[in-house]
Amino acid sequence: MSDNSTSTRMPSSSVSVEGDAGDQVEIRTEEAPRVSTSDGSGPVRTRVAPSPTGDPHVGTAYMSLFNLAFTRQQGGQFVLRVEDTDRARFREDSEAQLYDTLAWLGLHWDEGPDIGGPFAPYRQSERLDTYRPYVERLLADGHAYYCWCSKERLDQMREVQQKTKQPTGYDRLCVGKTREERAALPGFSETPVVRMLVPDDVPLVFDDVIRGKVSAPRPDDQVILKADGFPTYHLAVVVDDHLMGITHVVRGEEWISSTPKHVLLYRWLGLEPPAFAHMPLLRNTDKSKISKRKNPAARLTWFREQGYLPEALVNFLALLAYPPQQDAEGADVEVFTFDEFSRTFDWGKVNPIGPIFDLKKLDWLNGVYIRSLGAGEFASRLLPYLVADGVLGETQSLGELARLKSVAELIQTRMALLTEAPALVRPFFVADDQLVIDEDARAQLKDDAPAVLDAALKVLGDIDDHGTGVLGTGSPWNAAGIEAALRAAIVDGLGIKPRLAFGPLRTAVSGARISPPLFESMEILGKTSTLNRLRSLRDSL
Repeated sequence: MSDNSTSTRMPSSSVSVEGDAGDQVEIRTEEAPRVSTSDGSGPVRTRVAPSPTGDPHVGTAYMSLFNLAFTRQQGGQFVLRVEDTDRARFREDSEAQLYDTLAWLGLHWDEGPDIGGPFAPYRQSERLDTYRPYVERLLADGHAYYCWCSKERLDQMREVQQKTKQPTGYDRLCVGKTREERAALPGFSETPVVRMLVPDDVPLVFDDVIRGKVSAPRPDDQVILKADGFPTYHLAVVVDDHLMGITHVVRGEEWISSTPKHVLLYRWLGLEPPAFAHMPLLRNTDKSKISKRKNPAARLTWFREQGYLPEALVNFLALLAYPPQQDAEGADVEVFTFDEFSRTFDWGKVNPIGPIFDLKKLDWLNGVYIRSLGAGEFASRLLPYLVADGVLGETQSLGELARLKSVAELIQTRMALLTEAPALVRPFFVADDQLVIDEDARAQLKDDAPAVLDAALKVLGDIDDHGTGVLGTGSPWNAAGIEAALRAAIVDGLGIKPRLAFGPLRTAVSGARISPPLFESMEILGKTSTLNRLRSLRDSL
């Protein structure tokens, strides 16, 4: 594609990716101009095209984010296409999970199976009639051929190639043969597939928006139409990207080795290829590719289950393979919104080296975003986790919601994950006689615990909890008054050091060693519940 935009240069480098046969191949990138914006020929159109074969992969959100940031900056359209041609691994609930998780992250698409658009349908399984004419044209032009080899023969062929250390790939037994000629030979299957006939002079170098000039390995005679009549990814992606007007194909670097096949198909079919941008793969801390089999964090649904905020996850993904934002003085800013990321987005800043998926950074970001929420908003974010854990029912009274907001203000600065909330909130919504004292909390009680509890019961019992203001406000039973009374009775009266004085009270009130601020908790619980809990623990000692 022609380019009228500014460009930058990058040093030569290499990356090891998985080739078509599953072996590792090295991809070379050479110093070359690198496109950072649209080619100017029309509106930018990008897409993300996941396969519904299980829980959505975090890489789908990662690709969607970078696609969408560029598209919104350029005023284009972002397409969600479901590539469901792998019927053996297809899972019916996966598509709904895909919509739900991307929408949860705020990565909204302009066209897709659920909302339609001018290039519908957006599921490949509903476009089968679209691909057949392209297959027939490739067959007629001699760029493709029928292959009747059985799975058993292909397995044997690959086994021999691997044992003899030959390059793996189809040996072209079926090339130039009629069905009858091939049927006379071993390893025949009644239902053929269609393969590309890759020429010796296949172009192996292509321009990449992120990496410059990329040299990929020679491709195999790729199957483009399976025996079940479904196209493979390689044909369908070329046809669909062309028909849907996709201008920039942004995908993971594992597809670099397949790009020569796609460029070849574009050329054979007389189609203008899009710009290609191959993003670096997300890596585990041991530098291995992040996968759902080995790392639960590869599942996009895992982040909501664990209590991460969507805006924190988007911020985290934006920092992978991309530098922080800059403030007016040029200092790095790691906390930023999607709009800020999109506004200054530049392909030239993408680091082609695979980023390490460091959850410690995400935990830190999540805490920052949690603390930035208003108390009411924070309480509403906690609700699904509290309901799921049985702390609150499916519906809540106004009194429960008011109490939750008060509790939320106490715990907001003490949390990194929303899933930490049920343990902290439960003591405020459980009956006094149902509060369970954790064993580790009971075990850390000292010999002076009975005296501390007795002193607290006496001094707190003397505080009036009746309000003098409108609707009972203005009660002396407040955090400041409670703290003053307890310090006088326990720290001054019993001579116990402040850091040791209130442990038994915290255990009695919350049932746990670690709890929200003690005096504020007592204020929220009220005088009756506080005294009931202190008395219950005292009676058990």
